[in-house]
Amino acid sequence: MKINTTYLVLNTDKPLTCSSSKLRGFIGNQFKDNYLLHNHFGGESYLYSYPLVQYQVIGGQATILGIEEGADTLKKISSDLDYLNLDKRYDIEEKIIYEKSYNVQPTTEEHHYKFVTPWLGLNTQNFKKYLEMENWKERKIFLNKILVGNILSMSKGLGIIVNKRLHVSSRLDETRVEYKGVNMKAFTGEFKVHYRIPDFFGFGKGVSQGFGSVKMIPNENDRTD
Repeated sequence: MKINTTYLVLNTDKPLTCSSSKLRGFIGNQFKDNYLLHNHFGGESYLYSYPLVQYQVIGGQATILGIEEGADTLKKISSDLDYLNLDKRYDIEEKIIYEKSYNVQPTTEEHHYKFVTPWLGLNTQNFKKYLEMENWKERKIFLNKILVGNILSMSKGLGIIVNKRLHVSSRLDETRVEYKGVNMKAFTGEFKVHYRIPDFFGFGKGVSQGFGSVKMIPNENDRTD
């Protein structure tokens, strides 16, 4: 299935020294009428689906990914962004927009990905199960199944039909990150799956705040759409 994306890069007068959650908060407050930018419907109502706008701060650079309707939204608001008021003021010196359509779907070829930001794969329920497991091999199988579930959830949210069983193989390492003020277990590393995933799409908890973003590791089977 063809999915349209917009990738907005904001080059600022100095590198960002804050998290992507602050970037999301600022943009969301600037454009409160557009729920895709903050996933809030007013009051305490939230949009619980795959986020169509995902904020990332990588290497001190602010970037925002827009998917389908989110892609159109980013193009509309980009001209209205002149600065970012985060932990301090950052003046935007350059805005670069990349537009691309991807075939997002299961494939016959296996594709190789790396997490460019930590993956928050464990929620409250499966975190307890994870801790109760006796060895890393058992935990790894568990994490692979969770990642398959994340891919299926993304597919459902984007209206993509998955008509084959997915299997993930991975090489993961534990790390710690702060999410919503809480120190949490997360994972870095790489994985392989028979599925075409665009660069910088996120998985797991905190996707809209830049967690779990992936990038393809090219090999001889990978071709540019």
